[in-house]
Amino acid sequence: MEAFVEFTSRSQGRDQLFRATQYTCMLLSYLIEHKADKEKLVMKLKQLESSMSSGRKMLRLGNMVHALVAARRTTQLPDMVPCFCLTASNLTRALYFICDAVLWLNGVGLQPDIDKPKWRNWATKCYYISLLMNLGRDWYEISWRMEQAIQEEKIKENSFWDKHDQKLNGVKSDGVHGFLLLLFQILKKHPPLLLDLVKNLCDLSGPLDTLGIYKTNSGVIGFCGILSSLVGILTLASPHLKLKQ
Repeated sequence: MEAFVEFTSRSQGRDQLFRATQYTCMLLSYLIEHKADKEKLVMKLKQLESSMSSGRKMLRLGNMVHALVAARRTTQLPDMVPCFCLTASNLTRALYFICDAVLWLNGVGLQPDIDKPKWRNWATKCYYISLLMNLGRDWYEISWRMEQAIQEEKIKENSFWDKHDQKLNGVKSDGVHGFLLLLFQILKKHPPLLLDLVKNLCDLSGPLDTLGIYKTNSGVIGFCGILSSLVGILTLASPHLKLKQ
């Protein structure tokens, strides 16, 4: 088991480094593609981007196994909502890796007869659903912590706290301003939750564009991909910053 954990950790680490490089190339290509004297540089960046994408596909086997093991583990969570969201996320993520592996086999000529657009569409939909499940878990965590903060505030209001201290230290939940203030304080106090939310929101830009739900451009997708990859590298380097499942 320890060998498996080490293997998957190394696979995820390499995948995040390849991913960061891939999206950096995408962003740089977008920023300089309209400059007349940069055609060769843009071509080299796109070739490197393609190479990084292909390299990541070769690492997906470890990620797929990790997703299946994680799905089995999350079925044992006592809370129904995180149990459902995380298990569904891990299973659809494993399906995404399978679809991606089929596309890779097609790319290297081992499966030339498959319907590539259909498999790519399935892969994107699986990834999209996985991200939605992750965001559902994040929102549940935020809502639960908000409810805790509101209950604590009510207790303070019934104790010996005076009005001035409540305005300085407490949280007002009335109106949009109060909601945003409470949200800010919750995320500030819980960095793993903030990082997980940022990563999932950034990752959402790619499938939203591919599925035609919200069209952007390669610059936005590249920037979001870099930010997401940096968060992924940070949580791998500092496991205490990773939101626990």
